[in-house]
Amino acid sequence: MITQMFTVGGLFTNCYVVSCEQTNEAIIIDPGFDGRIEAERIFKFIDENALMLKFVLNTHGHPDHTCGNGTITEKFHVPILIHEYDAHMLGRLGKKITGFFGFGSSSPQADVLLHDGDLAQFGKITLKVINTPGHSRGSISLLGEKEVFTGDTLFLGSIGTPDFPESSEDDMNSSLKKLAILPDNFVVYPGHGPITTIGEEKRSNPFLQGL
Repeated sequence: MITQMFTVGGLFTNCYVVSCEQTNEAIIIDPGFDGRIEAERIFKFIDENALMLKFVLNTHGHPDHTCGNGTITEKFHVPILIHEYDAHMLGRLGKKITGFFGFGSSSPQADVLLHDGDLAQFGKITLKVINTPGHSRGSISLLGEKEVFTGDTLFLGSIGTPDFPESSEDDMNSSLKKLAILPDNFVVYPGHGPITTIGEEKRSNPFLQGL
Protein backbone atom coordinates (compact mmCIF):
# COMPACT_ATOMS: atom_id res chain seq x y z
CA MET A 1 0.00 0.00 0.00
CA ILE A 2 1.25 3.46 -0.97
CA THR A 3 -0.02 6.49 0.95
CA GLN A 4 0.53 10.02 -0.34
CA MET A 5 -0.51 12.90 1.93
CA PHE A 6 -1.58 16.33 0.70
CA THR A 7 -2.25 19.12 3.20
CA VAL A 8 -5.16 21.15 1.85
CA GLY A 9 -7.64 23.88 2.70
CA GLY A 10 -7.75 26.71 5.19
CA LEU A 11 -7.73 24.31 8.15
CA PHE A 12 -4.73 22.33 6.83
CA THR A 13 -6.59 19.06 6.41
CA ASN A 14 -4.65 15.93 5.52
CA CYS A 15 -6.03 14.48 2.30
CA TYR A 16 -4.70 11.02 1.46
CA VAL A 17 -4.39 9.23 -1.86
CA VAL A 18 -4.02 5.57 -0.97
CA SER A 19 -3.18 3.08 -3.70
CA CYS A 20 -2.51 -0.61 -4.26
CA GLU A 21 0.94 -1.21 -5.75
CA GLN A 22 -0.17 -4.38 -7.54
CA THR A 23 -3.29 -3.08 -9.28
CA ASN A 24 -2.92 0.74 -9.25
CA GLU A 25 -6.44 1.05 -7.85
CA ALA A 26 -6.70 3.94 -5.43
CA ILE A 27 -9.00 5.89 -3.14
CA ILE A 28 -9.03 9.43 -1.78
CA ILE A 29 -9.60 9.97 1.94
CA ASP A 30 -10.90 13.37 3.12
CA PRO A 31 -10.56 15.72 0.13
CA GLY A 32 -10.81 18.94 2.14
CA PHE A 33 -9.66 21.26 -0.61
CA ASP A 34 -11.81 24.27 -1.44
CA GLY A 35 -9.95 25.45 -4.53
CA ARG A 36 -9.10 24.22 -8.00
CA ILE A 37 -5.33 24.63 -7.59
CA GLU A 38 -5.18 22.10 -4.75
CA ALA A 39 -7.47 19.74 -6.63
CA GLU A 40 -5.29 19.88 -9.73
CA ARG A 41 -2.23 19.01 -7.65
CA ILE A 42 -3.95 15.81 -6.54
CA PHE A 43 -5.30 15.06 -10.02
CA LYS A 44 -1.79 15.44 -11.44
CA PHE A 45 -0.46 12.93 -8.91
CA ILE A 46 -3.19 10.45 -9.86
CA ASP A 47 -2.50 10.92 -13.57
CA GLU A 48 1.30 10.72 -13.30
CA ASN A 49 1.06 7.46 -11.36
CA ALA A 50 -1.62 5.98 -13.65
CA LEU A 51 -3.94 5.39 -10.71
CA MET A 52 -7.52 4.20 -11.14
CA LEU A 53 -9.68 5.94 -8.57
CA LYS A 54 -12.38 3.71 -7.08
CA PHE A 55 -14.11 5.91 -4.48
CA VAL A 56 -13.91 8.85 -2.09
CA LEU A 57 -14.02 8.06 1.62
CA ASN A 58 -14.77 10.62 4.36
CA THR A 59 -13.70 9.95 7.94
CA HIS A 60 -16.52 12.26 9.06
CA GLY A 61 -18.89 14.87 7.71
CA HIS A 62 -17.29 18.19 8.65
CA PRO A 63 -16.75 20.41 5.58
CA ASP A 64 -12.97 20.71 5.99
CA HIS A 65 -12.89 16.99 5.16
CA THR A 66 -15.66 16.81 2.56
CA CYS A 67 -15.81 20.05 0.56
CA GLY A 68 -13.74 18.59 -2.30
CA ASN A 69 -16.00 15.56 -2.78
CA GLY A 70 -17.96 17.17 -5.59
CA THR A 71 -14.87 18.20 -7.54
CA ILE A 72 -13.59 14.63 -7.40
CA THR A 73 -16.86 12.97 -8.35
CA GLU A 74 -17.34 15.36 -11.27
CA LYS A 75 -13.97 14.37 -12.72
CA PHE A 76 -13.80 10.67 -11.89
CA HIS A 77 -17.48 9.66 -11.47
CA VAL A 78 -16.77 7.63 -8.35
CA PRO A 79 -19.01 7.07 -5.29
CA ILE A 80 -18.75 8.91 -1.97
CA LEU A 81 -18.57 6.76 1.18
CA ILE A 82 -19.30 8.01 4.70
CA HIS A 83 -20.61 6.56 7.96
CA GLU A 84 -24.39 6.53 8.15
CA TYR A 85 -24.44 8.82 11.21
CA ASP A 86 -22.65 11.66 9.38
CA ALA A 87 -24.36 11.30 6.01
CA HIS A 88 -26.82 14.10 6.85
CA MET A 89 -23.90 16.57 6.75
CA LEU A 90 -23.60 16.06 3.00
CA GLY A 91 -26.06 16.99 0.28
CA ARG A 92 -28.64 19.72 0.87
CA LEU A 93 -27.86 20.26 4.56
CA GLY A 94 -24.16 20.18 3.72
CA LYS A 95 -24.55 23.29 1.59
CA LYS A 96 -25.87 25.19 4.58
CA ILE A 97 -23.10 23.90 6.85
CA THR A 98 -20.30 24.71 4.42
CA GLY A 99 -21.72 28.17 3.80
CA PHE A 100 -21.94 28.84 7.53
CA PHE A 101 -18.26 27.94 7.96
CA GLY A 102 -17.21 30.00 4.95
CA PHE A 103 -16.39 27.21 2.50
CA GLY A 104 -17.05 27.91 -1.16
CA SER A 105 -17.98 24.37 -2.18
CA SER A 106 -19.88 21.49 -0.64
CA SER A 107 -20.33 17.77 -1.08
CA PRO A 108 -23.09 15.94 -2.94
CA GLN A 109 -24.99 13.41 -0.91
CA ALA A 110 -23.27 10.12 -0.10
CA ASP A 111 -23.60 7.11 -2.37
CA VAL A 112 -22.64 4.43 0.17
CA LEU A 113 -23.38 4.50 3.91
CA LEU A 114 -20.80 2.75 6.06
CA HIS A 115 -21.27 0.91 9.34
CA ASP A 116 -18.94 -0.26 12.07
CA GLY A 117 -17.07 -3.35 10.88
CA ASP A 118 -17.57 -2.74 7.16
CA LEU A 119 -14.67 -3.35 4.79
CA ALA A 120 -13.53 -0.77 2.24
CA GLN A 121 -11.73 -2.68 -0.51
CA PHE A 122 -9.73 -1.52 -3.53
CA GLY A 123 -7.18 -3.55 -5.43
CA LYS A 124 -5.70 -5.99 -2.93
CA ILE A 125 -6.12 -3.53 -0.05
CA THR A 126 -8.74 -3.82 2.68
CA LEU A 127 -9.44 -1.11 5.25
CA LYS A 128 -11.75 -1.99 8.13
CA VAL A 129 -14.22 0.67 9.23
CA ILE A 130 -14.18 1.34 12.98
CA ASN A 131 -16.79 3.75 14.28
CA THR A 132 -14.85 6.11 16.56
CA PRO A 133 -17.39 8.76 17.61
CA GLY A 134 -16.57 11.71 19.80
CA HIS A 135 -15.61 14.48 17.39
CA SER A 136 -18.78 13.62 15.48
CA ARG A 137 -21.29 10.82 15.89
CA GLY A 138 -20.27 9.22 12.60
CA SER A 139 -16.50 9.64 12.87
CA ILE A 140 -14.61 6.58 11.70
CA SER A 141 -11.06 5.27 11.72
CA LEU A 142 -9.82 3.06 8.88
CA LEU A 143 -7.73 0.11 9.95
CA GLY A 144 -5.18 -1.44 7.62
CA GLU A 145 -2.55 -4.12 8.22
CA LYS A 146 0.02 -1.80 9.80
CA GLU A 147 -1.69 1.60 9.76
CA VAL A 148 -4.80 3.45 10.81
CA PHE A 149 -6.38 6.58 9.36
CA THR A 150 -7.89 8.33 12.37
CA GLY A 151 -9.57 11.41 10.91
CA ASP A 152 -10.20 13.90 13.68
CA THR A 153 -10.21 11.32 16.47
CA LEU A 154 -6.48 11.10 17.19
CA PHE A 155 -3.67 13.52 16.35
CA LEU A 156 -0.01 13.75 17.25
CA GLY A 157 -0.15 14.79 20.90
CA SER A 158 -3.81 15.70 20.79
CA ILE A 159 -7.35 14.71 19.76
CA GLY A 160 -10.22 16.22 17.81
CA THR A 161 -12.33 18.64 19.81
CA PRO A 162 -15.45 17.07 21.34
CA ASP A 163 -17.45 20.30 21.60
CA PHE A 164 -19.43 20.35 18.34
CA PRO A 165 -23.23 19.85 18.46
CA GLU A 166 -22.95 16.09 17.79
CA SER A 167 -19.73 15.59 19.73
CA SER A 168 -19.35 13.65 22.97
CA GLU A 169 -16.46 13.54 25.41
CA ASP A 170 -17.58 10.14 26.73
CA ASP A 171 -17.72 8.74 23.20
CA MET A 172 -14.29 10.19 22.47
CA ASN A 173 -12.78 8.41 25.47
CA SER A 174 -14.33 5.13 24.35
CA SER A 175 -13.00 5.64 20.83
CA LEU A 176 -9.50 6.40 22.07
CA LYS A 177 -9.55 3.13 23.99
CA LYS A 178 -10.29 1.30 20.73
CA LEU A 179 -7.23 2.89 19.14
CA ALA A 180 -4.96 2.46 22.16
CA ILE A 181 -5.21 -1.34 21.97
CA LEU A 182 -3.67 -1.38 18.49
CA PRO A 183 -0.02 -2.49 18.22
CA ASP A 184 2.52 0.20 19.05
CA ASN A 185 4.10 0.02 15.59
CA PHE A 186 0.89 0.98 13.79
CA VAL A 187 1.34 4.18 11.79
CA VAL A 188 -1.29 6.83 12.53
CA TYR A 189 -2.41 8.97 9.60
CA PRO A 190 -4.43 11.77 11.26
CA GLY A 191 -6.88 14.26 9.79
CA HIS A 192 -4.59 17.17 10.68
CA GLY A 193 -0.92 17.49 11.61
CA PRO A 194 2.06 15.14 11.36
CA ILE A 195 2.02 11.37 11.01
CA THR A 196 2.71 9.46 14.22
CA THR A 197 2.41 5.94 15.70
CA ILE A 198 0.16 4.33 18.26
CA GLY A 199 3.16 3.67 20.51
CA GLU A 200 4.26 7.29 20.43
CA GLU A 201 0.77 8.48 21.32
CA LYS A 202 0.46 6.03 24.20
CA ARG A 203 3.76 7.32 25.55
CA SER A 204 3.27 11.05 25.11
CA ASN A 205 -0.32 12.00 24.26
CA PRO A 206 -1.97 13.26 27.49
CA PHE A 207 -5.39 12.25 26.23
CA LEU A 208 -4.37 8.60 26.11
CA GLN A 209 -2.90 8.54 29.59
CA GLY A 210 -4.90 6.56 32.10
CA LEU A 211 -7.43 5.17 29.66
